[in-house]
Amino acid sequence: MIAAVSTPFGEGAIAVIRLSGRGAIPLADSIFRGKVAPSKAPARTQLFGKIIDGSEVIDEVLLSIFKAPASYTGEDLVEINCHGGILVTRRILTLLLDRGARSAAPGEFTQRAFLNGKMDLTQAEAVMDLIKAQTSLALRAATEQLEGRLGSRILEIREVLLSLLAHVEAFIDFPDEDIDPDTGSVLLKKLATAQEQISALLQTADQGRILREGVRTVICGEPNVGKSSLLNVLLGYERAIVSEIPGTTRDTIEEVINLRGIPLRLIDTAGLRESSDLIEREGMTRTLKNIAHADLVLRVADGSVEKSNLTDTVNHELLILNKTDLGEHHSWKGTPALRVSCKTDAGFDTLVDTIFSWIMGGHVHAENVGIAINARHQACLKNADQFCKAALKALDSKISVELIAIELRAALDAVGEVVGRADTEELLGKIFSTFCIGK
Repeated sequence: MIAAVSTPFGEGAIAVIRLSGRGAIPLADSIFRGKVAPSKAPARTQLFGKIIDGSEVIDEVLLSIFKAPASYTGEDLVEINCHGGILVTRRILTLLLDRGARSAAPGEFTQRAFLNGKMDLTQAEAVMDLIKAQTSLALRAATEQLEGRLGSRILEIREVLLSLLAHVEAFIDFPDEDIDPDTGSVLLKKLATAQEQISALLQTADQGRILREGVRTVICGEPNVGKSSLLNVLLGYERAIVSEIPGTTRDTIEEVINLRGIPLRLIDTAGLRESSDLIEREGMTRTLKNIAHADLVLRVADGSVEKSNLTDTVNHELLILNKTDLGEHHSWKGTPALRVSCKTDAGFDTLVDTIFSWIMGGHVHAENVGIAINARHQACLKNADQFCKAALKALDSKISVELIAIELRAALDAVGEVVGRADTEELLGKIFSTFCIGK
């Protein structure tokens, strides 16, 4: 039986304390006084009453009762809604711990939900994604994953692999049972389809990372071109110090903005130039490192002065000519760039449109945000992809069926890791139900 405060610590209007496990409802009986005892109340009932410790009243609360298996954890679950003072919540939690509960480990309520079959691992992970979501698209992705959209796709792939493995292993183990397995061409087609589905999921990894972590966007350029001013305008407030003195920004400044549902991690960096100042040089070294790991680089240049050789861009960079209010130097004529003025805000609507189009053009697809794998899913699916390709090669070469079975089982295990599913009992059931072995 575990207990924990489920709302953030600190003062607030209310706090929620959770209690889950065998004995949760009897424990609630021992500390709650109201018109109806928790053990006598129907499931999914909310009771008003008092939390008491002996003869002392600690607080007036609303107490919710959820009975197994119809609860978040799949166990008997009690939620206490009390006043949100630090002392009040601590007293109630201490009382629960003194009466036999133990402090829940991080994520243990959701872990129990997974272990009790209330959700798969992708749904469990979506709970934290939901909490951490910073934009509408990230929230939508987490919600759809929590509803099981990704898990359903994984289970479809597992079903195909399980069926293929059942055919192959039955053929290996029972060659005298007159089992007629699918022809090699049909097996190849089914396995190729599964591998293509895995490959399609792997292609959502970049989208998943962006929705969860944001587009790593580095603002760089020479000193005094308006990098910090650009950051401030995009943020909508004065975050970075703006000065005409070269080298003002010596370290990176990082902030996150919501760009039409996409989190943008803006990183303002030290200006790039020749310098003998050790601290400034270290700042420029960090700038180059950030550029190397950026999803998008906003390279800012002063459009009112002569073009320099530091303004050449690469494919993941957008060139931004700032200070258009001062006029444009003739050397920039014909240069493809976004022209803005951080002083007058001119050109910023076009800049935002361009950044959004760049992201949606190859990194995020709004119609498919519910299937956006994370790093763990990616690692599992990469393994599954390799095993499927090996099985395809073995099947196409008509070599040992034992080798094909090994690769298929490894692929099945790797896919199963995504949702936390084991396969041994399922496989036995599949073999017997499909091929009627043991007749």
